[in-house]
Amino acid sequence: MKITRVLIANRGEIAVRIIRTCRVLGIETVLAASEADKDSLGARLADKTVVIGPPDVSTYLNIPVLIKTALENGAQAIHPGYGFLAEKPELAQACADNGLEFIGPKAEHIHKMGNKLVARSLAIDCGVPVMTGSEKLNSYEEVMKVVNQIGFPIMIKAAAGGGGRGMKIVTEKDRDQVKKVFEEATAEAEAAFGDGSLYVEKYIPNARHIEVQVLGDSHGNIVHLGERDCSTQRRHQKLIEEAGAPLITDELRREIHSAAVKLAKNIGYESAGTVEFILDQDEGKFYFLEMNTRIQVEHPVTEMVTGIDLVQEQINIANGNPIPFSQSDITFRGHAIECRINAEKPEEGFRPTPGIISKWEIPQGPGVRIDSHCHHGYRIPFFYDSLIGKIIVHGDDRDHAIRRMLAALDEFSVEGISTTIPYLQKVLKHPDFAAGRVNTRILEKINA
Repeated sequence: MKITRVLIANRGEIAVRIIRTCRVLGIETVLAASEADKDSLGARLADKTVVIGPPDVSTYLNIPVLIKTALENGAQAIHPGYGFLAEKPELAQACADNGLEFIGPKAEHIHKMGNKLVARSLAIDCGVPVMTGSEKLNSYEEVMKVVNQIGFPIMIKAAAGGGGRGMKIVTEKDRDQVKKVFEEATAEAEAAFGDGSLYVEKYIPNARHIEVQVLGDSHGNIVHLGERDCSTQRRHQKLIEEAGAPLITDELRREIHSAAVKLAKNIGYESAGTVEFILDQDEGKFYFLEMNTRIQVEHPVTEMVTGIDLVQEQINIANGNPIPFSQSDITFRGHAIECRINAEKPEEGFRPTPGIISKWEIPQGPGVRIDSHCHHGYRIPFFYDSLIGKIIVHGDDRDHAIRRMLAALDEFSVEGISTTIPYLQKVLKHPDFAAGRVNTRILEKINA
């Protein structure tokens, strides 16, 4: 079955991103929107917009309504974007049960990789290095037993987690707080994911977060599209992403790529996915962290250095076609950086600032790309994530890309709301970031 009409089960910039690729491919789009998003840019660009629920997150989590909307509007496939239901196997399974293509991996792969303990076990099975840690822990006493074996610092993590929720770092000086932290993490994981299962891993203070973009098809082909460095984070939320990772050796780069491909091939992965690793910069060793079974927020930096449209490849794979290129065909050109722009006030603890955009002037020029759903007069709703857009730049090398990003941020003029643009400029100008001396705690130093 050839996909000719797609239901987009998402909102914001990723909905716009999917619509634009579908238009190039001659595929019609139906946007499933909440009441708050009925006048969004995505709604303007889609061939048809169907309001499926009230102006809150629950609208985008209603699987029966999404399936019904797709079938009633002649869609053959659903694209989930990222977030919401993108990593819920229930949506992928509902598509399969109702004769719809899910533009993403199989439900079984989402299920397996969505549980970090299961994913960790699969990584071990195929020889991919994992961090020293534990299996599922049911009590404070079990946590302390692991601590006595591996020592502090540790990270208590939610097995079903993501986005930094259910993750807690505990150091030696906080030894007497372990029980309290364990209970807090359990409650947070239960509230966020409906699953309070926790495990423990050794925490690496001087760590880099490096992830590898992979593609797999139903014909057994797996390729990687290089790595991204996502170390510049605030509370485990990425702010700035790069392709490729600065200051690592070519040998280490190849080892990380190979590990990602090995894991994806071992499970017979299909569609776009990202295998994430932690790099211990002091030891020069990397460890499997998790696999995200969806398109990533930061996928444009990979597109900029490879020239490959990842959404197009997702659709191509969902159509049952083989990946149209081999590993040797993929070349990497220059360096790309992405900055996430949020409607927030950094000086007030990154407080969200929903409201009406009274001025929206975006940067332009060679090597500059803006992915956004915003425009002059757009009202940013307070029901959803505060991301309002992404600036992605491409340069001949990292220094060139940083200069181009600073110029683009300086040209980006937004009024009516506060944004993180000034804060991003501060980060990019910091000597450690400029020199590539990044780790997952770099913002602690910059904010100090």
